[in-house]
Amino acid sequence: MLWVAIIGLVMTVVAVAVAGRRALFLFKLATVGPPAPERVQYAKDNAGAEIKTQLVEVLGQKKLLKWTPSGVAHFFVMWAFFILLTVYIEAYGAIIQGAITGRPNFHIPLIGQWPVLGFLQDFIAVACLLGLVAFAVIRLRESPAKLGRGSRFSGSHLGGAWLVLFMIFNIIWTLFLARGAAAANGNLPYSSGAFVSIPLGQVLPASGLLEEIALLLHIGFMLVFLIIVVNSKHLHIFTAPLNVLFSRRPDGMGAVPEMRVDGKPVDFEDEDLDPERLGRGKIGDTTWKGFLDFYSCTECGRCQSQCPAWNTDKPLSPKMLIIDQRDHAFAVAPYLMAAANGGNGHEDTDVLALLNKPLVGEEGVIHPDVLWSCTNCGACVEQCPVDIEHIDHIIDMRRYQVMVESSFPSEAGVMVKNLENKGNPWGMSEMKRADWIAELDFEVELVEEKMPEDTEYLFWVGCAGALEDRAKKTTKAVAELLHIAGVKFAVLGPMEACTGDPARRLGMEYLFNMLAQQNIETLNEAGVKKIVATCPHCFNTLANEYPQLGGMFEVVHHTQLLAKLVDEGKLTPITPIEEKITYHDPCFLGRHNKVYSQPRDIMSKVPGVRTQEMHRHKDRGFCCGAGGARMWMEERIGKRINTERVDEALTTDPDTVSTACPFCMVMLGDAINEKKNSGEAKESLEVVDVAQLLIKSVKTPV
Repeated sequence: MLWVAIIGLVMTVVAVAVAGRRALFLFKLATVGPPAPERVQYAKDNAGAEIKTQLVEVLGQKKLLKWTPSGVAHFFVMWAFFILLTVYIEAYGAIIQGAITGRPNFHIPLIGQWPVLGFLQDFIAVACLLGLVAFAVIRLRESPAKLGRGSRFSGSHLGGAWLVLFMIFNIIWTLFLARGAAAANGNLPYSSGAFVSIPLGQVLPASGLLEEIALLLHIGFMLVFLIIVVNSKHLHIFTAPLNVLFSRRPDGMGAVPEMRVDGKPVDFEDEDLDPERLGRGKIGDTTWKGFLDFYSCTECGRCQSQCPAWNTDKPLSPKMLIIDQRDHAFAVAPYLMAAANGGNGHEDTDVLALLNKPLVGEEGVIHPDVLWSCTNCGACVEQCPVDIEHIDHIIDMRRYQVMVESSFPSEAGVMVKNLENKGNPWGMSEMKRADWIAELDFEVELVEEKMPEDTEYLFWVGCAGALEDRAKKTTKAVAELLHIAGVKFAVLGPMEACTGDPARRLGMEYLFNMLAQQNIETLNEAGVKKIVATCPHCFNTLANEYPQLGGMFEVVHHTQLLAKLVDEGKLTPITPIEEKITYHDPCFLGRHNKVYSQPRDIMSKVPGVRTQEMHRHKDRGFCCGAGGARMWMEERIGKRINTERVDEALTTDPDTVSTACPFCMVMLGDAINEKKNSGEAKESLEVVDVAQLLIKSVKTPV
């Protein structure tokens, strides 16, 4: 078997060298951009949590198993890679031992003849084959040629996927051929347990040549597959664990990452700050974590299938957003790396134009309509099995467009001016922020300089809650419920300004910083410790983003506090509400902050209420269309997102649609009014906040 060992080892050295060269190229390409030291530091500081995440997400395949058929198939195919490493140890051992002794009967020390291992090897190989069949069926059934945009594989590199399935199939059948031939020659390490290999050996001829050829075929297909992996979307086999390791916690949502230059948070008061380095204008501005996202994308399309923009015929596909950047990065990689080393990369003007191609623009890598279609709902991040952070890419590109290029939808410009001049998106006087108090029949404390004595919560009313008529109803309901429950609270009134969420999500980081620092100073001077907010956007910003600027407060959403008060018996729903209600999960409350149960718990305690979930709910809930500063932009492409969501709500035949967000109330309310005008919805249908349902039941009717 000397010739087998020589050929096998030569093939291995060549394949590993080719794959290693590609790996070095990928590493160098990923490190041409700015650093991301905060990712490494977080992983170090939270090593225990990161180990658990690797066990749950990578080895346990938690996200993939949410999609049961494909998830189960992937689970077994992935574990086949791990478990069948023992078969390769046996294969290499066999060719080396065969060359030395003439008998390829190698077994792994200690465990190599254990029947359980033999059984496990055959079982996982069979499961892998069945997984390949499942993948093929899924791809044929959901083919873009058949379903068009409705296919989650639309836009993916389909040829590469089929090649990968074909190569894995070759690895598995040659595995059984090699093991069967070894069994026929008496060289299989297992006398029992290998329930496929042993019977196969009974029907194959006892041929040393067959065993040798089968071993070379098995090793050869594996080595060719290795080269294919590092040159294809299947690179995620190696990069996905790293991407999960360095992803944001808890799940890539919550707070938007701070804007950084050279790995350090941006100081907007720094006179030497180069404005061209704000955000991402070119592919070379991408951090190594961004490149890990590119490398890890499996093109599975789960993100695309859940995206509200894509589902309403808009050009944004989170998958294509990543793939297009990756393809562009590979196209300019040699010149990009040369430029990073101090040269121009190439004197050819066409090459330089490609190298400096803007990320966003009519002729850019990403079309502006793609960038501005995003609602920041987080559905893509929630569903991505390898923790790609699509929102971070979008926010970084928006930052460059807004602050460097001054290029963004014109309607958003009005919102920005209003925030700058009046501290709220509507441009209304700050003195109107306390007008709602006059409509109550009890006194609400206003903070003048310090929080009133014995006051437990600052009630953060928010711009919508103070200034938008529909949202004011929620504000008054929450205030009245807190009053009934004996919870002492106060409000800032005219001292309150927008948290800055619309500015930050638009990409206007400078304005966000200005508003946030102003609010943090106000809250700290007033001695605020605990905050209750009705708007999930305010809640998310105060709880998750203000700590980046030193604003450390205990923040709860009103549904969390009200659910607690109901559980404690401080609020008791009495009056029945005989209605069928469907609940809409606000994205920034649900997916971004994992508050799913409390609003539902409140409704379940209200007598008479019959709840009916929409098809898409909780972590797969569908956006209302207002997030990502879309509340202040016109929706000119495709179907309106709020209309799509209301169409889904109407399938439950509700008497009422409930939610827990003022933006959602406005968006869904507008769509319902349109449906009423066209006769598609009953006149009595309305959108209410969960707090409005609760106060209606808590108060005994006069």
